[in-house]
Amino acid sequence: MVISDTQTLVNRLAELASPEIANTSQRFFKTQKGQYGEGDHFYGIRTATLRAVAKQCKSMTIPKVFELLNHEYHETRMVAVFILVERYQKSKIDTDKQTIADLYIQHSQKVNNWDLVDSSAYKILGPQLHGKDTAVLYELAQSCNLWQRRIAIITTLYFIKQDDYADTLALAEILLHDKEDLMHKAVGWMLREIGNRNKSVEVAFLDKYHKTMPRTMLRYAIEKFTPQERQHYMKK
Repeated sequence: MVISDTQTLVNRLAELASPEIANTSQRFFKTQKGQYGEGDHFYGIRTATLRAVAKQCKSMTIPKVFELLNHEYHETRMVAVFILVERYQKSKIDTDKQTIADLYIQHSQKVNNWDLVDSSAYKILGPQLHGKDTAVLYELAQSCNLWQRRIAIITTLYFIKQDDYADTLALAEILLHDKEDLMHKAVGWMLREIGNRNKSVEVAFLDKYHKTMPRTMLRYAIEKFTPQERQHYMKK
């Protein structure tokens, strides 16, 4: 099946819907009033199926893909994210890559749950910004929008994989006292990733900030430390 327009895609996803899975997803992604995913809607489709559907959208234009990010159903936005990542990674044309990255930033408030962010930010903005001006990440990190702040720090996972930690550490300082638990987890995760590659860098950061950082952030950061090391930091 070839899907080239947004309505055909939406119809296809509606056909694949499972109310049982949808109910589970709505609980898992915290869609109740006051929760981070408040008001989000789910068809109830497994991720593997969504990836398969995304591969059927090779002829869909980039503007149409970004239209999907405005859709009320979570899975539709997830398919859009999968298409954008694949299109970015397979493109051999620098201007096309830049267009995707620019539009991603413009629509970043629509990349509005942790799975959408974590599946795309470091795969699109990471390679696009690495070694270049990263000012946009600092703008996003100071946004009042949770998802833009998460995009900022998760983008740097690509940098970490290149053994480049400066932006991650600088953004971690900015986000150190973020009020959202999802941000505590994201920053802690990135610090742990740094430690996986260069533990001394992570330890230097923790020695400076572990007494004041949120406990969730610290627990995520020291997850792979020895029991003795974890106890050392948690006690303080």
